[in-house]
Amino acid sequence: MTLIDFFKKDRFAVHAGAELIEIREGYARARMTITPEHLNGGGVCQGGALFTLADLAFAAAVNSHLMLTFSTSSNITFLRSVARGTVYAEAVEVVNHKRMPYAEVKITDEQGELIAVFTSSGYRKPDMPILLDD
Repeated sequence: MTLIDFFKKDRFAVHAGAELIEIREGYARARMTITPEHLNGGGVCQGGALFTLADLAFAAAVNSHLMLTFSTSSNITFLRSVARGTVYAEAVEVVNHKRMPYAEVKITDEQGELIAVFTSSGYRKPDMPILLDD
């Protein structure tokens, strides 16, 4: 099992259409194709859908060290709306602390335009390694 397979068990993110496409140490990239189910009453992608995409990328980046890490605080700033196409979340772990990592995630559209910026800190559970055995 790979780390991408591990995150396929995140049923909420999978149901929302968020998909990891790359994970390496301290880095992850995810995507989501916007469907009519993602749109809010104003006809643009609902903020919670974008938050879910960013949160999945954050989780993959900080869990890339194979120690179970949960978010403790997250913030998202929406810079522009998007109503169609595919959006991407690129997470970079800025601080790789043994207990409290911190990462930044940029959400962009297909043209590379910045849609939102997400930041999050986490807590690593030292007694809970991620086992990738089948």
